[in-house]
Amino acid sequence: MKITIYSPNVYTYGAMLIGGILKHEKHDVKLVRKIDKTLFLKSDVIIFSLYSTLHILDENIKKTITFIKKSRKKKTKIYIAGCVSAYPEIILNELNVDGVIVGEGEITTPKIVKGDKEGLAYREGDEIVINLSKEKPDLNHPLPLIPKDIGQQSVRGANVYIETHRGCLGNCTFCQVPKFFGKTIRSRDVEDVVEEVKAFKRAGAKRIAISGGTGSLYAFKKSVNRNKFFELLENVSEIVGKNNLSVPDMRVDYVDEDILTAIKNYTIGWVFYGIESGSDKILRDMKKGTNREKNLDAIKLAKDCGVKVAGSFIVAYPTETEKDYLLTKDFIVDAELDDVFVSIAEPIPTTELCDLVLSMPKEENLLYKIHEGAYKKLGLSEAEARCFDLLIHAEMWKSMPRPLTPQLYNLYLNEAKMQGKDIRDIIELLFKYKDLLLK
Repeated sequence: MKITIYSPNVYTYGAMLIGGILKHEKHDVKLVRKIDKTLFLKSDVIIFSLYSTLHILDENIKKTITFIKKSRKKKTKIYIAGCVSAYPEIILNELNVDGVIVGEGEITTPKIVKGDKEGLAYREGDEIVINLSKEKPDLNHPLPLIPKDIGQQSVRGANVYIETHRGCLGNCTFCQVPKFFGKTIRSRDVEDVVEEVKAFKRAGAKRIAISGGTGSLYAFKKSVNRNKFFELLENVSEIVGKNNLSVPDMRVDYVDEDILTAIKNYTIGWVFYGIESGSDKILRDMKKGTNREKNLDAIKLAKDCGVKVAGSFIVAYPTETEKDYLLTKDFIVDAELDDVFVSIAEPIPTTELCDLVLSMPKEENLLYKIHEGAYKKLGLSEAEARCFDLLIHAEMWKSMPRPLTPQLYNLYLNEAKMQGKDIRDIIELLFKYKDLLLK
């Protein structure tokens, strides 16, 4: 069977993983990150591996699906997979596809391409049937389908993010990971990860990032399994070199001196903390399970261990007041981070944040409120103004500040405007399905 997997712009790990499993099943599998209508028309099955709600709204994707449906004499089956499969009803209403592969698809996808409906959401007349699989896949699997140009890809500096485990202990209101993968931590064997890293290196990948929600939870049972985490880092570092290995995502409540020292010794020496806010009130609203003091302590500990720290922040959370926002600015001054990422709060369907956004009038949302402060002439929403302002503010308080050039100013302004537009588009989609999502 000829199968094409399309992963927009980026070869995601999930798309490569499913590609490898289907290839192991003796299918003729192609993986692309650009729309190729000629290839699509030659395919028996096309899997659109979508990782953002924005992909559902992408007119190019919609038109391509319509084109395939109208052009092919031999009917091509089109399925949607990826993170967006958590809300199949929206997809089946917005896109003319044969089904949505729901949940973790390693076991079900090989069966679905042959006609099985376990693990598939699909239309049956006017009804939508969601046929969930009860099986959880074994995370040790055949090698992924690795594209020849994987070395040309850059995702936050890495050619690929290799999954080492699934699940998350957290309750963050803006994240769908615990619902999608569960709260139990499931880890792969070190040997399996090592063989995969070798395969990526042979294919031309140079910079590897290993991830699974947060690195230190690898092999987590009732506590952090430091020895397994250290073994993993040491083995992968021997293959690609410490300057080509990163373990970007860490929880501030699951790091200690030994873990940070291992990161310094075996990787590029950076950690990435999801700090989100400098306001304890907002951190409680987000159910982060941490506070301002713990975040500052974790940053200081990393610096004391010689590890550089990047922090991500979320602005315009629905309950964020101007005072809360100013506390975040104060936090950045105190922290003196090495790098900072700023995002406007995005309501991903099935999350508590999504429910909160849908439960409030749109005009009260900071994405729809006109900013009346210092950036009024720029025509920004309050959410966009906070994003823009925090990016500029953080630049002045990094460990190595950069001068605010016109180029940097415009870069951050465009970033804030783009985020605002994208999230408003998502909110409009969500309100269209408000009754469905809040049922």
